[in-house]
Amino acid sequence: MSVRQILLAATTVAILAFAMTPASAQTLRYANQGELKSLDPYTLRETTTIAHHAHVYEGLITRDKDLTIIPALAESWETPEPTRWRFHLRKDVKFHNGDPFTADDVIFSADRVRAKGSNFTTVIPTDAKFVKVDDHTVDVVLSSPNPILITQWDGWFIMDKKWCEDNNSVAPTPASATTPSYASLHENGTGPFTIESHQPGVKTVFKAFPGWWRKPEHNLKEIIFTNISSDATRVAALLSGEVDVIEPVPIQDISRVNASGVATVLTGPETRTIFLGMDQVRDELLYSNVKGKNPFKDIRVREAFYKAIDVELIKTRVMRGLSTPSAVMIAPQLFALSKDFTRAKFDPDGAKKLLTEAGYPDGFEVTMDCPNDRYVNDAAICQAVVGMLARIGVKIDLLAQPKAQYFAKVLKPGGFQTSFYLLGWTPASMDSQNVLNDIMGCRDDPKSSRGEANLGGYCDKKLDELSDKVLLETDTAKRNQMIKDAFEIGIKDWGYIPLHQQALAWGVSNKVKLTQRPDNQVLLYWATKQED
Repeated sequence: MSVRQILLAATTVAILAFAMTPASAQTLRYANQGELKSLDPYTLRETTTIAHHAHVYEGLITRDKDLTIIPALAESWETPEPTRWRFHLRKDVKFHNGDPFTADDVIFSADRVRAKGSNFTTVIPTDAKFVKVDDHTVDVVLSSPNPILITQWDGWFIMDKKWCEDNNSVAPTPASATTPSYASLHENGTGPFTIESHQPGVKTVFKAFPGWWRKPEHNLKEIIFTNISSDATRVAALLSGEVDVIEPVPIQDISRVNASGVATVLTGPETRTIFLGMDQVRDELLYSNVKGKNPFKDIRVREAFYKAIDVELIKTRVMRGLSTPSAVMIAPQLFALSKDFTRAKFDPDGAKKLLTEAGYPDGFEVTMDCPNDRYVNDAAICQAVVGMLARIGVKIDLLAQPKAQYFAKVLKPGGFQTSFYLLGWTPASMDSQNVLNDIMGCRDDPKSSRGEANLGGYCDKKLDELSDKVLLETDTAKRNQMIKDAFEIGIKDWGYIPLHQQALAWGVSNKVKLTQRPDNQVLLYWATKQED
């Protein structure tokens, strides 16, 4: 999922960066194909949602334009002992409603982000204890050393304890909630913008916060965000000047935008891996014509699905060259040994033979869940997969839906509600251990947050053991070998079907100045715009 950072926290899109000394305050109009449903920063670990929340909320740390971790609400930290981190908090920081920021808010947020309903439970170890030293000092005590503890915190935002208690929002709002909470409709962060108005899934108006503790690196007085799901309408809005920035630009429209004279397209490789997952837990699939058993529990079926997918065709026909097929569940920029992996060849005849051996000579029917407003050409990718699997006799009932409905369905409490799905993930820590733990880790222990985004329930205990060792290993060569061994286990299990890393395309008015960060994350509070 980044189900972020999910940015998660700071994940991988395009960052609008400070480029000139502000001359006058401006309004920036931004349109995305996806919606912003909930303002609760713990509801959905999804890149674009987190980027929006980052305009109003802040964490203890953040990442700069080079992805280096830098202080935010914590002005400094140290590790007085291997299992203890000490954070020194900024003084005189106020929430938007005027409440002071203190250690109590950090401890409250640490509990809330790990509570039932949160989609960010793995950002903090389950056994981590937050201890108040004084109003502006917090210790984090661990059961074992964790040298990469804070690498996932660039999407964990601090909330106001008193505000949450006063507004019946102590518990996080789950993605599957049918009734909005106060925190899902309102905000009270410490960030550079406040939210003046919020129409879930329609329009959100951000206003610059004059009391922000940091010096602004933008010349914006407000950001007006609207959801424009139609590709043609979104591009037309950019070219007409109705909006200043759009994401994404449809691949087929990139050349037209670049030739318009009023806007340009920024493209760049993303570190999000797009992949397919399968329910490997239930004895009978929720959405299939196969009764009494689960085809995906058979390794031959999983291998057949993998070999039936032609990633090169997806690259050339669907992505028009703007994707990098992947053999492993992480982008090559984030793991040095990814070059050692070779993807299994496209082999529909072999896939058909495997299905026959597994007892499905005529294939079977299964529903596929797919978001249609989250990734570049996500619905088209899913349609391509439908056609490819049809060649081996598998009938896919495609359920393509906006991400709000998609996540509400697949993250439904009581067990993830999907049989076969497309998802994308950028490790919030920019590290393989996040993928091994959150996506590929077993989720069979209710007391553990491992496997938080493992929608299909893939599980291999040897992989989990390696993941735990990776978390503690400080020798780079040894650590990389452990990661490689873990990914090899997942590949041999045919546990997932990695597809590619895609290139993102942002349409930008010539009036706006912006820069791409290495992870391509969008943070509009680093934007400047010429006077209208």
